[in-house]
Amino acid sequence: MGIIIALVIIALIVIWFVSVQRKLVSMDENVNNAMSQIGVQLSSRWDALTALLDITKGYAEHEYKTISDTVKMRRSITGTSSAADAKAQDNIITEALGRIMAVAESYPDLKANENYNKLMDSTNQYENMVRQSRLIYNDSVTKLNREIRMFPTSLVAGMLGFSKRDYLEEDTNKSEMPSMK
Repeated sequence: MGIIIALVIIALIVIWFVSVQRKLVSMDENVNNAMSQIGVQLSSRWDALTALLDITKGYAEHEYKTISDTVKMRRSITGTSSAADAKAQDNIITEALGRIMAVAESYPDLKANENYNKLMDSTNQYENMVRQSRLIYNDSVTKLNREIRMFPTSLVAGMLGFSKRDYLEEDTNKSEMPSMK
């Protein structure tokens, strides 16, 4: 009788351990997926930026080279990228957009270009989608981090190598979306 009780207790512990492991894996995958979504949105924003850069080239060759050098620093964001990687890529895109807007201020014909205006509208839409993806990422990180820190799940998380993830911090300078026209 004692052996049966011991086996039942061991079986319950194994079942609990497996269920916690599955939950942690699921939450970790949600975080990876959210980071991948940020990468997708940044890539879309990148495509619009590249098209803007092509339009700018016709107006200001020197500025085009400077902006082009900036955008060459871009790297792809994947599910395993860190919050710092995503922020660095966002900063590169933001810097390039700022330079393109400065060129547009100097060349009124560029600002009046229909393609330029459409691409700027697209860039604004992609920025909003990036913000939404950041919210989803941070929410996923909150859930995972909370679970990892709670006892007794923290024991399983530690044994299986799950660790806290960093949040994507909002840049205080970007609390309001600037007009890109």
